[in-house]
Amino acid sequence: MPRALLSVSDKRGIVAFAQGLVQLGWDIISTGGTAAALKAAGVPVQAVESVTKFPEMLDGRVKTLHPMVHGGLLGRRDNPVHLRAMEEHGITPIDLVAVNLYPFRATISQPDVSFEDAIENIDIGGPSMLRSAAKNHEFVLPVVEPSDYAEVLVLLRAGAIPVETRRAYAAKVFAHTADYDSAIAAYLTPREDGLPARLGGSLERMASLRYGENPQQRAALYVTEEPRGIRDLKQRQGKELSFNNILDLDAAMAAVAPWPTRPACAIIKHTTPCGLAVASSAGEAWRRALATDPQSAFGGVVAFNTVVDKATAEEMVGLFLEVIVAPSFHDEALKVFAAKKNLRVVELPVSHGEQGLDYKCVRGGFLVQDRFQFDSSEEGWRVPTVRHPTEAEWSDLRFGWAGVATVKSNAILLVRHEAAIGIGAGQMSRVDSSFLAVHKARQQGHDPRGSVLASDGFFPFPDGVEAAAAAGVTAIIQPGGSVKDEDVIAAADRLGLAMVLTGARQFRH
Repeated sequence: MPRALLSVSDKRGIVAFAQGLVQLGWDIISTGGTAAALKAAGVPVQAVESVTKFPEMLDGRVKTLHPMVHGGLLGRRDNPVHLRAMEEHGITPIDLVAVNLYPFRATISQPDVSFEDAIENIDIGGPSMLRSAAKNHEFVLPVVEPSDYAEVLVLLRAGAIPVETRRAYAAKVFAHTADYDSAIAAYLTPREDGLPARLGGSLERMASLRYGENPQQRAALYVTEEPRGIRDLKQRQGKELSFNNILDLDAAMAAVAPWPTRPACAIIKHTTPCGLAVASSAGEAWRRALATDPQSAFGGVVAFNTVVDKATAEEMVGLFLEVIVAPSFHDEALKVFAAKKNLRVVELPVSHGEQGLDYKCVRGGFLVQDRFQFDSSEEGWRVPTVRHPTEAEWSDLRFGWAGVATVKSNAILLVRHEAAIGIGAGQMSRVDSSFLAVHKARQQGHDPRGSVLASDGFFPFPDGVEAAAAAGVTAIIQPGGSVKDEDVIAAADRLGLAMVLTGARQFRH
């Protein structure tokens, strides 16, 4: 009879898998908690100790590290020398291994986890069995993911498993153990200034894309195991997501993240907002964000940080949009969107302040930095001007400071009533961005007079402040830090503007 060795930390589906194997005439060998779970479900199972003739010891550190196990995994069935040695030593072949590993990543992600707990969650026997099975995959099928159990049973019922399929399962094992080892290495490696001395790991292809930024470029989406990321994306309807769609929806969800307790809406074109607002409901946030620049919103990607209801969907469905992304949608809203078959509707959780690293690719390498986290504490903010902001200006300045962090540098945001009315993005000089923000506001019928201005970086000269004042801006928020700060502040005083210096830059290249 064929034999399977089952030893899993993640026990999802293992009982049904074992039952399916038994129905096909397989013997089951198992360890510790897995064996207990199978016995409790009435699955006939043989303890691994009865195979090794050696007890589990050292608090479970040693239980499968034994020739009776690894000889059964590594022996080639087409090699007479191997077969004679196995027979001589009483080693019976093992034909399938289903193993997943101690939850090391989950353990170290817990706050205040001890070093001892982390070390005890480094799996030794599991990777060893998987690698042995994967090396000998022509004769031993290695199964590392619970999601593959159903497919394996289908393949076994159909007869012989093709060598190409076996090789694919083996490759999955080595990718999995490489990623596991990389996580351990990263945890143990000393960090220089808080950053790892070496980066490693594997990326899993989540989707092949029709093309990249341009039709002549091949493209695919690869994901990490990091929580609250693009791996969590769930497309509810519409055409296949494109390379550019994914870039835009990622930027869009980042744009609504600074407001965890208030409904926010962002409309994105080419990874930068052309509309941005907060309100008391998703529908009102959409209307106010659309009002920023209705012309540019055509063909955009729209993000919400809250559930989208039917009424909001009905307001949106009349405009051509590429993607609508939100943490969730009411069923009635999805029915409204279903009328537009090509509209991509995507669910994706909002990331609120999770720590981690961000990567930007350059030729032959990666730039790595701490993930940007918007700081709403106002620690270090000061008002250097004679005039202080009014209560209404303070509200808009806070919104502007949160919103400008999502705009491509050089970034200028004009704000009124917690909504953007003009956006200047990606210009080579800050005064040009100021000019563009005012121009865009007027182009869409917004009067800049009485608005406030947010700048992601300092003003190097007074000219940006002078241009803002000429347009009717009454208050400015910016990092400060220029050698010309005194001149810039003096210009604000001369023109009657209030100014807030935050002491923190928010570039987005």
